[in-house]
Amino acid sequence: MRLDLPGLRLDAVSIAGLETCIQVPSWKLAFDIGRCPPTAPRWPTVLFTHAHLDHMGGVANHCATRSMMGMAPPHYVMPAKNVEAFGDLLDAWRRLDGSPLDCTVQGVVPGDVIQLSQGRIARVFQAYHRVPTVGYALIEQRRKLKPELHGRPGREIAAMRKAGEPIDVVEEHVELAFCGDTLIDVVDREPMVRDARVLILEATFLDDRVGVEATRSKGHIHLDEIIERAHLFNNVHLVLNHASIRYSVDEIRDLCDARLPASLRDRVVPLVPGPPWDRLSK
Repeated sequence: MRLDLPGLRLDAVSIAGLETCIQVPSWKLAFDIGRCPPTAPRWPTVLFTHAHLDHMGGVANHCATRSMMGMAPPHYVMPAKNVEAFGDLLDAWRRLDGSPLDCTVQGVVPGDVIQLSQGRIARVFQAYHRVPTVGYALIEQRRKLKPELHGRPGREIAAMRKAGEPIDVVEEHVELAFCGDTLIDVVDREPMVRDARVLILEATFLDDRVGVEATRSKGHIHLDEIIERAHLFNNVHLVLNHASIRYSVDEIRDLCDARLPASLRDRVVPLVPGPPWDRLSK
């Protein structure tokens, strides 16, 4: 599904237990790889939230396709606890496939910062699932003249810069936060999640077919928990992903529209299954 939000495009697929890959073309990266959608090998960086198959299963395909197309080796970022087993996984595929599957792998823990490009970073935060899991906030760093220097003559500011004196400050703007599979606790505990301009947050179960406690036992979020915390979301856009395949496309949209409070409804974009997944619930 393609989402065109103001200032940000997402190419996304996310169905609980089957496949999650969120592509962010303007940042040249993807969150998780799912089964490796056809366009995903374009992106040299993949930020993995956790190592479940529906989030990491297509990684060898991603790596091999980039090599076949003459692209630079990819860079994979993942929870530090996954790095050793991930190396074992690629080594097995190297023996099976007879190819080098060149890539770089970076293990991270909450609080780490990943330099993506000039003025763009990703901050790692803690997410809460059944296996080691992290989330990522994509941040634009913008340099602004120090407030106390506003109105000062340009020659004076230029002289200060030449002398090595600091004349600006760096402001950080959280453009996008992605939590992966997680408990609602990530909203309670992480300011970057609440304040990101665009938040991608899972909502696996949407009604009483699966209750809140059963949802929590699986390491996921129920729509009821989002409704209870409507006042916490400062986001301009809230993309709800990872719906259970038991819900049809129409049910996902209708339940969000009917159940979300007015304070959230106009900001929420439900990520619904596209082909071929849209037919599985019928």
